[in-house]
Parts: sequence; structure tokens; C-alpha cells
Amino acid sequence: MVGTDRSPAQQQVAELLHTARQALDLGLAFLARLDERQQTLEVIDAEDGASLPEGFTHPADESFCRLILAGRLPCVVPDLHAFPEAAALPAVRELGLRSFVSVPVTLSDGRLYGTFCAAGRSAESRLSTRDETLMRVLAQAAAVLIEPEFAESERVAAIRRRLDPLMAAGGPAVVLQPIVELGSARRIGAEALSRFPDRWELPPDVVFEQAHSIGEGVRLELLALERAATLLAAVPGYIALNVSPGTVLDPACLALLGRLPAQRLVVELSEHDRVDDYAALAAALAPLREHGARLAIDDVGAGFSSLRHIVLTAPDIIKIDRSIAGGAAGDPVLRTLVRALVQFAAGLGADVVAEGVETAEDADQLRALGVGYGQGWYFGRPGPAHDLAPCRIESVDRSRADSSTIFA
Repeated sequence: MVGTDRSPAQQQVAELLHTARQALDLGLAFLARLDERQQTLEVIDAEDGASLPEGFTHPADESFCRLILAGRLPCVVPDLHAFPEAAALPAVRELGLRSFVSVPVTLSDGRLYGTFCAAGRSAESRLSTRDETLMRVLAQAAAVLIEPEFAESERVAAIRRRLDPLMAAGGPAVVLQPIVELGSARRIGAEALSRFPDRWELPPDVVFEQAHSIGEGVRLELLALERAATLLAAVPGYIALNVSPGTVLDPACLALLGRLPAQRLVVELSEHDRVDDYAALAAALAPLREHGARLAIDDVGAGFSSLRHIVLTAPDIIKIDRSIAGGAAGDPVLRTLVRALVQFAAGLGADVVAEGVETAEDADQLRALGVGYGQGWYFGRPGPAHDLAPCRIESVDRSRADSSTIFA
């Protein structure tokens, strides 16, 4: 029987099983996944007329493979009638099996994956340890083929075990970090930052990246945005919301942002996130920006796509990455780069926010270089809304005061 939904690796395993079945002249060969609860026949190669489906499962305790792994049966059994314990198993009776060869499939880290088996419906006295040797060689080849897919399935399962309960409970916790005017140190806004359980020992960007890798990234981002949106009523000033370009294009995201007070929003796009269609991105953001929302490019200077992001999105705010801004006081090369970014932003009519400011020296140097705004531990660590300092209520760019009151 041929599986209709096999992966490329499973199809190659099927070819190995067919080789085994032909070499041993038996009617059935299969790769079985074995865990504590059940045995699953994942890939099957059977002679014409066999009706055993791929995905067939039965309790692990009823598997003759389990008896072999426990040392209660040899790997090669020419006649099951010689072993009453095995002959009495329901799966053996249902399939009418009489002879078999079964060997373990072991992954590179030593873990048992399952078994590689061939079986017949009649006694086969010719089966010998030479057949076991062949099956072990084929089982090793099968292990090499299936391990990458198995590792990926384990990775996905581990991510889902973390994310599913968290998303069912409403998503990540959200904290706010102040953004201040460097000249006065007065807060003008805050960035909403997602926080995940400490026991995960994963930074937020990794969690979101993992969520996207299993198709849950948009949902997780939307939950974070929903929680951040509730803080607008709790604090004055603008709130910067981190959104990936792909999520911005999702109708649910646009609907969520569309019901918020646009003049108090800054939409932050990371420099690291790929943009496949800048025209579509601009079209999606246009209604929000027309109503007063502002666009920021985050992490500028941390990679090579910054300038392309900036040129093709015409942001209102450029956020200099912490790797540049955080050491400006002690590094003339970084100061030169900051100065260049400030001049570049001025030509675009964009404001500049320096991230990762942790010392008074860096804050003073950045201000001297023309950076207007800062964010970092020197001004305040991320925390609950009620910990934020009072907010200075005014528009940063007075030339656009008629349409930009996002600090109110």
C-alpha cells in the first residue's frame, strides 16, 4: 500500500522498506514509531492486496516490537507459534502474522525512535541473523532520513507547549519603557514591550520568531497589541507598538489599530524584519498615518537593510540601535555614525530616538550630536504603566502640529 501524504523522507524510507521486503521475500515491511503509550505504523510497504493503513496504531504493550526491545523475543522469529506470548498479541492475530524480523531505529543522540520491521503470514525457516544484519543497515539509513523531520516536529511541539497556554490566557504581559526628550529628560511617550515567563529563558524577539516559524506569529502579535492598547487609557503621551511588516498587512491588525486613537500611536517596524512588498505596506499604513499615527523604523544601524527600509517607508521616527547609541560617549567611530544618522534623518524630516542609553555620559553625548530623544535604563527600565514619570504634552515637530498631536 502506498501512502498518499508522505513527506520526501518518508518516501525514501518506503523505498528502504521495499528493499527489505524483497530481500527477505516477506509480504509486509514497516517503520513503526514507538512511545510509552502506542506503536504507530508510520510508513508501510506491503504486497498487493494488503489493507493495513499507514498511521495504524495499537497499544505499545500489545506490540511484538516491544517484546523484542525488552529482550523477551529475538530480533528474528521464523515462526511465531514457537513464542506463545507473541502469538497471542491482538495485533499479531488481527494481521495474521507468523514470521518477522524487527530491529530498533536509533537517533544520533541515542534515543529510540521505533523499529524497522518485516513480517510474513507464513513460517519462514530460512530467516537468519544475516537478515537481521541487513535490516540493521537499512534501519540506520532510515534513521538518517527521518531524524531532521523528527527534530523539526519536536521543535514545533515544544514551542506549542509553551505558547498555547499563554495565548489561551490572553498573550504576553506588556510593560512600558519611557521615551524622553534628551534636552529636558521629560517623558514624551513610551514603548510597549512584551514579556514572557522567566522560566522560558528566551528573549521576546526569539519568542516571536519561533511563533512565526510555526504559523502563530500574527496571533501572538495581535494579543500583545491588544494588551498594549489597554494601556493607552492609563498613561498620557504616545505609545510605540512593535509590529512586524507581515502582521501589519493582516486585516485583523489593521482593524485593531484602526480603532485606537491614531494621534497617540507610533507603529514600530524592526530593521531586521523582511518586507516583501513595500507598496502594500505603505497602502496598509496610509489611513493610520493620515489620521496622525506615526511610523518608526526600529534598530536602525544594526544591519544592512536599514537604509532600504527608511528610503522606501519614509518614516517619521528613526530609532538608532543600542549597539550604536549605547557606546557613543566612548567611541569616536560610533559618534561619527550617530552624527551621520542624525543628518540623514534631518533631511527626511524625521525625529531621532536613541535606544539603549544607560549612562549620563552617553545621554549628554547623544544630545550634543543632535539626537532629540532617548530611551534606555538611564531614563527608566520597562515596567508597569503606573511607574511612568509624568509626560510632557506637546508635539515634537511643530511644523506638523496641525496633524501631529501624538504626545497628547
